[in-house]
Amino acid sequence: MPTVYVKEDTIRDAEAARKTYKPTHPGLFEIVHAEGSFNSELVASKGFKKGEVICAIKGTIPGPKKYTSVQVSKDLHIELNSDLVFLNHSCNPSVSLDTDKMQLIAVVDLHRGDPLTFFYPSSEWEMDQAFECRCGATQCMKSIQGAKFLSKEAMSRYFVTSHIQQLLNERDQNGV
Repeated sequence: MPTVYVKEDTIRDAEAARKTYKPTHPGLFEIVHAEGSFNSELVASKGFKKGEVICAIKGTIPGPKKYTSVQVSKDLHIELNSDLVFLNHSCNPSVSLDTDKMQLIAVVDLHRGDPLTFFYPSSEWEMDQAFECRCGATQCMKSIQGAKFLSKEAMSRYFVTSHIQQLLNERDQNGV
């Protein structure tokens, strides 16, 4: 059984967190710890070309739907169980989290230090914790609740997992 990775939501001492931090994917990406709640981020440790697979997603464990989980089918969530849990949301994402192939893929050219972000509704039908987005993207959705609450047109701008595409098709066929 894999070791369970625990994400600390609120960091009171960023320097202490940095000193004890051991990356799960050395040389690929790392956490930049910041004090406060939900302020830390995952950044590239080196450059990646658009379309490049950054890493395979391994060591996941099934879990309940919650803010740290990722939806991988209509009714299954997993915990990423690694530094990937620090992937933040953006309406202008730098990576896709392909849960069909279990890969993290660069969707733009990335340089060392660039934040790794993905579009949460690309894998989440209905978020466990909806939130107001402050990503600053030109086409920011403002409210992130999940794909269920977005038009098919809005979703067409993003990489979307097969289960989300299927749920969008079912919703639109049923006129819901």
